[in-house]
Amino acid sequence: MNTKSEQENQLSRRGFLPILGGSLLLPFFGMGSSKDASVKTPEEDSYQTLLKPDGTTVKVKVSTIKKSKIIKKDVSNTSFLKWLGKKL
Repeated sequence: MNTKSEQENQLSRRGFLPILGGSLLLPFFGMGSSKDASVKTPEEDSYQTLLKPDGTTVKVKVSTIKKSKIIKKDVSNTSFLKWLGKKL
């Protein structure tokens, strides 16, 4: 009788395999996802109001404005309107 209780307390191969299989499924439940993707700085959430050529306003993210590049500096109004396709 004493030998049966010792055998029940030992972890057998059949008892160990479900635990091992269950631990391999943890990455599929999202436990290992990185926290960097979900953290947003307040700068990314802020918007700036800009004026379009037709006079309407548009809200644009500040991060988009910072990432933009200047193609040509000091453009005159007439050349800018030609570039937009507007007639003077």
